[in-house]
Amino acid sequence: MCVALIGGMDRLERHYVVEAERFGIELKVFTKFKANIPLKIKNVDALVTFTNKVSHKAKGEVMSIAKAGDIPVLMHHSCGISTLRDCLRCLVNRDE
Repeated sequence: MCVALIGGMDRLERHYVVEAERFGIELKVFTKFKANIPLKIKNVDALVTFTNKVSHKAKGEVMSIAKAGDIPVLMHHSCGISTLRDCLRCLVNRDE
């Protein structure tokens, strides 16, 4: 399973990836929104968006890509490791 994380903190990027690996998930982390992100996230299995660390414009673009590709989206205001862990656990349990 491949999941894209939009938002979050730069200093936690490595911790996000390690936590996803514990669940057997490949995580693509985008702490800053860039022009090429839509191309990189259109083939993921799910999106996690940390809304307190992403702009409204970026969130809107990500949501439109997710809607067009029928990609499930989990949005949380908090951007900690435990929040990501909860999101990943939810995704893994959904697929079982």
